[in-house]
Amino acid sequence: MKKIRVGVVGTGHLGNYHLRKYQKLPNCEVVGVVDVVKESALLAAEKYNCDAMFDHRDLIGKVDAASIAVPTVSHHKIAKDFLESGVDVLLEKPMAATLKEADELVAISDEKGVILQIGFIERFNPAIVAMKRITDPPAFIESHRLHPFAPRGTDVDVILDLMIHDLDIILHFAKSPVRDVEAVGVSVLSNKVDIANARITFESSCVANITASRITNKKLQKIRFFGVEGYHSVDYGKRELISLGRKNVSGGGVEIVQNNVEVKKDDPLEKEIISFLDSVARRVPPLVSGIDGRESLKLALHIIEKMKTGIQ
Repeated sequence: MKKIRVGVVGTGHLGNYHLRKYQKLPNCEVVGVVDVVKESALLAAEKYNCDAMFDHRDLIGKVDAASIAVPTVSHHKIAKDFLESGVDVLLEKPMAATLKEADELVAISDEKGVILQIGFIERFNPAIVAMKRITDPPAFIESHRLHPFAPRGTDVDVILDLMIHDLDIILHFAKSPVRDVEAVGVSVLSNKVDIANARITFESSCVANITASRITNKKLQKIRFFGVEGYHSVDYGKRELISLGRKNVSGGGVEIVQNNVEVKKDDPLEKEIISFLDSVARRVPPLVSGIDGRESLKLALHIIEKMKTGIQ
């Protein structure tokens, strides 16, 4: 089978991770890397034995697919150039800076018949994959994504930097339109919002309480789902799932029991890229579509607007 020719735009933290995963896979060939910082592009090209380029358009005509891992403000322009040229795209989150930009990317993808996958890595977290097999739509969701401060990602609010991962997961499981949003946020170490809390009520009456912070000492990445069938707690970082259910006992009583759920030891980013390449090879819709990215962005931007009334 012919190898899929791939390129990576952006050689920062995420771009290097993408390169590392692509290089391990037998069904693809890393053709080139792009970065506007020439030293970074040259260093990555030497490390991954491919060509260094300094303009993303130089990849067009040389690759079948591309990962885009650059600051959010550049997502739309770069993805648009690739999609219009018939190149399949794995675009890191958030997919764009505005809803208008996101809509245009989805429209081009549909018109050209090219793959547009959004980089929501938690969809491929083995604990989330395992939970999908056992849970019904939840009644209440609680999420905490707390990270130490790092300059990377501070080009956007913590909602678009971190919380958007959980928004995608919550939308995926709630499966209901949003009815109401309350939000508050505070700027602490950057000129953007660094810690935020949102309370989302869905038409189904499910409520999600979400906190995201990039000013904590220790990393915490957990989400908990509560429903009539039980309780499920996912530790994203540890890739662990604790699942509790109800069991009827004699005398009409009920007791809490732990569900025995297998969680594989998969690498989420590797699974994400394998899934992307599978969509490219078989010409099937990606697991995380442009529409998924658009809906998460819409909710994130709605939270940011609501937050402005409470921001300090």
